Order: sequence, then structure tokens, then C-alpha cells
Amino acid sequence: MMVIAAAWISFLLLVGGIALDRTLTGQVTRNFDDQMNYMLTAMIASVEVGSDGEVFFNRPMGDQRFLEPNSGLYWQISGKGHEDYSSRSLWDRSLKLDGTRFLAKPRFYDSDQFAGQKLRVVERSVVLPGSKTEWWFAVAASRTDLDAQIARVRSILIWSFVVLGLGLFVMAVLQTWYGLGPLRRVRLAIKRMRTTGANRVTDPLPLEVQPLVQELNALLAHSVKQAEEARTHAGNLAHALKTPLTVVMNAATAKAPDLSNTVIREAAVMRRQVDHHLARARAVGRRAVGLSRANVGQSVEAVLRAVTRLYEDTRFDLAGNRAALVAIERQDLDEILGNLIENAAKYGGGSVFVTIDAEPGGKDCLILVEDDGMGIPPEERVRIFDRGARLDTGKPGTGLGLAIVRDVAEIYGGTVELEESEDLGGLMVKLILPRAG
Repeated sequence: MMVIAAAWISFLLLVGGIALDRTLTGQVTRNFDDQMNYMLTAMIASVEVGSDGEVFFNRPMGDQRFLEPNSGLYWQISGKGHEDYSSRSLWDRSLKLDGTRFLAKPRFYDSDQFAGQKLRVVERSVVLPGSKTEWWFAVAASRTDLDAQIARVRSILIWSFVVLGLGLFVMAVLQTWYGLGPLRRVRLAIKRMRTTGANRVTDPLPLEVQPLVQELNALLAHSVKQAEEARTHAGNLAHALKTPLTVVMNAATAKAPDLSNTVIREAAVMRRQVDHHLARARAVGRRAVGLSRANVGQSVEAVLRAVTRLYEDTRFDLAGNRAALVAIERQDLDEILGNLIENAAKYGGGSVFVTIDAEPGGKDCLILVEDDGMGIPPEERVRIFDRGARLDTGKPGTGLGLAIVRDVAEIYGGTVELEESEDLGGLMVKLILPRAG
């Protein structure tokens, strides 16, 4: 920002300086030319034509420099067929005038016809009364005074712009330093938070950076939550594997006759636990991408095709908006719906009813899975989501199905609720998932 400010200030001062230099030097030159033009007009007004046809002044020129040789100020009158009539200051020299075309108006130009002395010349053509000759009137002045004035103007201009540029640059530096001060305070606050072990920025900071601090605190809270979830699930996995491993070790130590069956049974339990935690880990990883979307109708139909082969005597009905899209990965949606529909078929009485997008137009997509089984008492509906919780131990299972459904749904910002089905009389699972934008 400081470099850009310095470059921009330098560019503007350079352009402005060039424009102002041209304006001021032009004004000084015009003032110099006006003085010379005044002398030229005085010459024309004072000259007359004598009886011999030559010109002369009826009154002398007022500037004393016209009488001093090589003074730097000269005048001359020339006419075709006449000798040049010039000031004493020219001494033995003469001005080389145009003389090729009639100049009704004064013409100003620079000339280096005198060695070592640059001249500023103004000339004009006049036909005097009583004469048919075109007379050329000229006034020439050394540019020394003019160039000195221009040099002084440029010196003042350059130093003024240098001081102005330094002042503007210092102001830009101070403004940038002051403007970025809140960010430095944020950096110090983050450093203090890191060294003190705090999990959020609590320092009082300016309003300009409050949105940044809020987002930073939200990110920190999210990281803390993820770390806590990781520790919790690592502990849960360790606890879940500990019991089957203990059973296997005890059976092996006691040389139990059903050791092989015990190993197979407990290995299946451990595999189910590992699959559950791996599914959750995959869901967390896919959620981080932030672009998940899946078609509910396609997922339900795929699950029904698989479950129908396992439960051939069960009737499956599907209704609702099959084109509904939810913000979840297709594999995780299949995992959730597979657990819900399989549980409904396993514990129901032979009928399963799935409704997609039961409340269309809402922010979230509501999916209903109903069965005609015995249902779950209200007091057991919270406990059933615990890992390993089973109400019907007479049927095979590990009690992880609803736990997986709840965990994966919550990862994507969804929820799972259990109610009684009014139509079928059994359990109704309400799966609420965020709708894909």
C-alpha cells in the first residue's frame, strides 16, 4: 500500500509539475514578449519618413540600454533599398530579419544569430504614411533575464513539489500504518491467545475488525468442537472394542470349547463398530468440501431394491417428491436410509411406507419412514439412539443402526426424531436434512 501510494503520488506530482511548469514559464515568456511588443509599438509611433525617404525618430527611445553597445537590448528598422536604421547598442552588427513576407501582426521567435548570446526577437511589417516601402521593425532582447526568471520559477516549483511529495508520502505512510493498526492488534491478540492457551479472541478491538474476530472465533470454536468430537469418538471406539476383546481373551485363556464361535461373534461386533466410526469419519471429511448434494428419490429406490431381496414378504410403498435434493453425500444418504428402511422391515409387521419431502417448500427436506410394527414407547425413544441399545434382542443386530443415522445426520446439520405412525400404527422416523441450494 505504501509503495502504491508513493508511486501514485509521484505520478500525479510529475504530471501536475509538468503542466504547471509549462503554464508558469509560458506566462513569464508572455510578460517578456509584452514588454518587447510595447517597445515595438513605441518605435512605430515615433518614426517618420524624411524628405530623403529615410526614416527617423521624432523622439528618442526611452530605454537607456538602446544607447549602450552590446547591452542586450536592440532595435532595427529595415526597408528594401534602404540602409538599416538601428540602435547604437547594435554597434557594428545588424539583425537578420525575415523580409520575405509582410507581417501585419508581431511575430515572436528565438534567434542565435549573435554568437554567445541568445536573443528573443519580435518583428512586424509597416507601410508608413508618405512612403510606399514596406518597413520591417524589430526589437531584440537577450534571453538572459528571461531564462533567469524561468530558472527561478522552476527552482521554486521543484522544491515546492518535492516538499509536497514528501509530505503526502509521509501522510500516506502514517495513514496506512494507522489504518492497519487494528490488524496488528488482531495479530497480537491471536499470539496472546496461542501463548495463554485460550480458545477465542476476547481482547477489545475496533469495530472495523469485529466481523473478522467473530469469524475467527467461530472457526476456533469449530476446530475445538471437531477436536472434541475426534477425542470422543476415539474413546468410544476404544471402549466399544474393549469389551469384545476382553470376551475373546477370556475365552482363549479359559480354552473354551466354543472359542471359534466366540471369536467370530465378537469379531463381527468389532467390525460393525469400526464400520460405524469409519462411516462417521468419511461423513466429516466429505462435509468439509461443502458442495455435497444427493437426489433422495434415487437413493431411496436403490435402498429399496436391496432391502426387498432380504425381506421378500414385506410390502414397501414410496410417495412424495422424488426429485428432492439434499445437502449430503450420496453414500452417506444411502447409509442413513438403508439403516432406517432395514430397521422398519426387520421390526415391522410387513408394511413399510416411505414419504419423500413430506413438507415441500420448507428450508429442510423431511423424509418419513413408517412401519406397522410394535413401535417404541416414548420413554425409550431417547435411549434407543445410544450405541448398542436394542429393545428387541431376539433379532440379530448390534444396536448401532440408529446411532449411525443420528451421527451422520447431525454432521450434515440434520436431525432424527421418533414418533408414532398415525397411518400404520407402528414407528415413524422423521429424518430432517438440509435442502440443497
